[in-house]
Amino acid sequence: MNRQLLLDVLPAPAPSLNNYIAGPNGEALAAVRTLAPGRALYIWGSAGCGRSHLLRALTARPDAVYIEAANSANILRVLAEADSKSPMPKFVAVDDVHLMDEHRQAGLFALYNRWRESAATGRAFALAVAGDRSTLSMPLREDLRTRLGWDLVFRLDPLSDADKLAALAAQAAERGLHLAPEIINWMLTHHERDIRKLAALLDALDRYSLATGRPITLPLLRAMLADPDSQRT
Repeated sequence: MNRQLLLDVLPAPAPSLNNYIAGPNGEALAAVRTLAPGRALYIWGSAGCGRSHLLRALTARPDAVYIEAANSANILRVLAEADSKSPMPKFVAVDDVHLMDEHRQAGLFALYNRWRESAATGRAFALAVAGDRSTLSMPLREDLRTRLGWDLVFRLDPLSDADKLAALAAQAAERGLHLAPEIINWMLTHHERDIRKLAALLDALDRYSLATGRPITLPLLRAMLADPDSQRT
């Protein structure tokens, strides 16, 4: 199995607020942690900055729902038009709003109106939305674009290599692993820079080390990536 294919089959850890590497985005993480029913949040930033991670982490609970832009607009309409007897989630996350067509935009517009109407009632819910650009630059209908800025707004900045290095070192330390700096630097230099992919690679390296009875070294990492059976360790 080649190196890229191995990385593709490695299971990435489930998104949580605890494994989100904040880096320069500490305020946004704190806002997601404390988001309560009746509040709304819009987060934006380039691909790979953690938008989806935060929304999925926020909705990893039974009283929440995560909606991607590609999902049917009917989901948004059902939530927006639910009657007083229908159960309503306490947390609703809508991802990749910049990809929404006119029909889906109408559904999200209706959901924002429902959010505002219920904010001070017992059926209040938190609404978190994410996109790839600021509210002013968002290619949406004007009335929806305005609603994105009704409450909290945060820009997410990409992690620096120093942030990623520190994050991987911290994850290794939590496992009781000692990783030489050259190993982490090699991972950053030769593989995808997505922090979740790197964390999955670290997990695989830990398992491979245990399975082979060899200490973690740069040669072991290279051997694992060249081993066609390493994804099963």
